[in-house]
Amino acid sequence: MPANHTVSSQVEEANPSQASSQQVCSCCCTKHTDRTEAERKKLVNRLKRIEGQIRGIIGMLENDAYCNDILIQSAAVNAAVNAFNKELLANHIRTCVARDIREGKDETIDELVATLQKLMK
Repeated sequence: MPANHTVSSQVEEANPSQASSQQVCSCCCTKHTDRTEAERKKLVNRLKRIEGQIRGIIGMLENDAYCNDILIQSAAVNAAVNAFNKELLANHIRTCVARDIREGKDETIDELVATLQKLMK
């Protein structure tokens, strides 16, 4: 396989019927995580609620809402994103990180530490 062969084209080759329904990062992602449909649905639903909150804030701005009210809604979005990150991180540690450590892939620990540092900024 050529070095510039993208993940999205790999998905198309593996299952052409799924390629159009899946959004796959073709720029940088070489790893992937297999999730159950229930896990995926739960995470997507959280993000859709956050998206709705963002749209609400946009509407508030467009309607010249009071700054304090917008700030409170913005804080709620931050809390929702943090809750999403905590859930995803916990799942990542239980699955991907634990698996990689069992397989002797110690570089996963460095990757996790770097991710935690980014999340704690």
